[in-house]
Amino acid sequence: MKRKKRSTPTGTRIQKTSTRFTPKHTKAVKRPVSKVTLSGLALILLFLISISFYIYYLSWDLPPLTKLEQINPVQASQVFSSDGELIYSFFRHENRKFIPFDRIPGHLIDALLSVEDRDFYTHWGINLTGIARSLVHNIAHFDLTGQGASTLTMQLARNLYFGFAKTWNRKIKEALTALQIERTYSKQEILNMYLNITFFGGNAYGIQAAAKRYFDKEVDDLTLEESALLVGVLKGQTFYSPIRHPDRALKRRNVVLKTMVDNGKLSKAKYDSLKQLPLNLKLIDPHEMKVAPYFTEYVRRQLNRLQDSLKVDVYEDGLRIYTSLNTEMQRLMELAVTKRIDAIQERVRKQWAFKELRRTVDDSLFNELTTMQIAFVALDPATGHILAMIGGRDYNKSKFNRVTQMKRQPGSSFKPFLYTAAIDNGYTPADVYLNQPTVEMNADGTRWTPKNFTGEVGGMMSLREALRRSVNLVAVRLIADITPQTVVQYARAFGITTPLRPFSSLALGSSEVIPLELVSAYGTFANNGIHVKPVSILRIEDKNGNIIYEPSPEGRRREVISPETNYIMNDILQDVIRRGTGYAIRRDFKFYQPAGGKTGTTNDYTNAWFLGYTPDIVAGVWVGPDDFKYNLGPGMTGAAAALPFWGEFMTMVYDSLEFTHHKFPENSKVVRLTICRETYKLATPYCPDVYEEIFNIKYQPTEKCDVHSGKVLRNSKRRKRF
Repeated sequence: MKRKKRSTPTGTRIQKTSTRFTPKHTKAVKRPVSKVTLSGLALILLFLISISFYIYYLSWDLPPLTKLEQINPVQASQVFSSDGELIYSFFRHENRKFIPFDRIPGHLIDALLSVEDRDFYTHWGINLTGIARSLVHNIAHFDLTGQGASTLTMQLARNLYFGFAKTWNRKIKEALTALQIERTYSKQEILNMYLNITFFGGNAYGIQAAAKRYFDKEVDDLTLEESALLVGVLKGQTFYSPIRHPDRALKRRNVVLKTMVDNGKLSKAKYDSLKQLPLNLKLIDPHEMKVAPYFTEYVRRQLNRLQDSLKVDVYEDGLRIYTSLNTEMQRLMELAVTKRIDAIQERVRKQWAFKELRRTVDDSLFNELTTMQIAFVALDPATGHILAMIGGRDYNKSKFNRVTQMKRQPGSSFKPFLYTAAIDNGYTPADVYLNQPTVEMNADGTRWTPKNFTGEVGGMMSLREALRRSVNLVAVRLIADITPQTVVQYARAFGITTPLRPFSSLALGSSEVIPLELVSAYGTFANNGIHVKPVSILRIEDKNGNIIYEPSPEGRRREVISPETNYIMNDILQDVIRRGTGYAIRRDFKFYQPAGGKTGTTNDYTNAWFLGYTPDIVAGVWVGPDDFKYNLGPGMTGAAAALPFWGEFMTMVYDSLEFTHHKFPENSKVVRLTICRETYKLATPYCPDVYEEIFNIKYQPTEKCDVHSGKVLRNSKRRKRF
């Protein structure tokens, strides 16, 4: 019987057997991938895609390449004097001045990289090792704010664009921007930008501002320990502030020095020596105007008016403003005021008008109410350059600039414009007027009876003598002939812009003027009849050195009187100093330079003036109280109260400063003739009392003295005089 063949069902055993004996060339069967593995791979892929989309999303908010290629941080604008001294920096919030890399000391770079980014020269914007280390640390401490691991380039990106919010968003943006910065700039350029942009506390942005703020130095003059202090501040500008927390700042400085030792940038012996040194700060307040504060504020106001037309921001565009200020002359002016003001002040407080006030108020209020103020300014008459300016006793107590903002009655210091109008219209210094009382009608119908300051009267007086002695009655009679309207026109030509009331009292300076304009007007006499408007800003450059503003000198010059008229007026005003109300310039100060000038006093002693000039400098002083209710007191005339400041200042200027001394020009169209002092006509050989007078050749006298003619007059006892 045939054995029935057993059918073998398919199953695992047969499968295993067949697999075991499969020849080597037979293809192996693949194992199926587990669901867990597939899920893991999917999650990783999803995570990477999410991260990519997240980074892509953040990249939309990154600064564009064009912005990175043109990094333009805010810079303070600097103001310089004519002799190159930095006077002040104008800034809104960030006091910053860019400096080139070659001015940054090497030890400052070593200190910075030692504590902030020792791998700076080897990484490409981000430090992956540092990021990983920081990530592990933050997760371990449950800190998800994304702190730490910032390279110097990332810090630069933060300072430029992202601020200081502690988030991972900001951190990633910093890293992405740092990569782009590294692709755009060299390592040296990145270092330079970082040091010029970073905040060092104390309103100091950038290393140059920090060097000035804490040490009053240029950055290239910083010592190693000073550099270490500034680098140490970067860890926490408030916490390690040398101003508020000097002990912390000192410890942090020494940590920076020790880190330099660890990095091989400083020897141990040098470190042991430097860590013993104190901070040696020399703090400079960037907001404080130390040099010529009234002048600086005047410049700032002018810049505010100019910036719209120039399309610049004075406080952010890093401009360089070159001014007319002479710092040596400014210091001498301040010294002159310091030497004289206390004596004047004490004399004022002792005068009778304040006795009742002393009994009714306390000492502090009494001192405030009776404080005498001063306005003092000096110009170059040929150029109009403002050389020095003091607008008050103390800028910190009163920022009101009395040189440029105050309007006060000039008193007799206004008279030269009246006499100029007369001389320019054919009058001569030898013309005479009666020095006797007169009655004038005011605009409201009331009567005005002017008086001479001394109360004296007399007979006929020449115009020269009347101006030399500042005789009021002659001036009032003269303006009646010239007319007040004519005097107003001449004053306008001389640069006076304030309202001038066209009445007889104008002859005595009854209308208010601005001191700067009055001093500038006197400069015309020193400049041969040419008035030059005052100027303080000579040139403005942008941060790249391009000139964006430079006023034309010719646009400010105007011939207002003929050289002949000016020569005569200049000679009379020199007479005021030679033997008139300004004689104290010669007597008390031994000032013998060629000079002209005029005193001024208002009849209530509220204003005392002296305006004077040489061929090189014109300067004017006003002294008085801010409050019209008080005055300087009896005897405090322009000669007594204001002239001493002018004399002190000009004497020191000519004794101590070196500059070319000029002379007043001669004039061939002015003749010198001999005049009889009794008749003020051309002298004859018989006139017993004569003097020399100058005349415009067009208006020289032709009539000879008819009193001393050499003939015996009939029916008269007058005889020929020999």
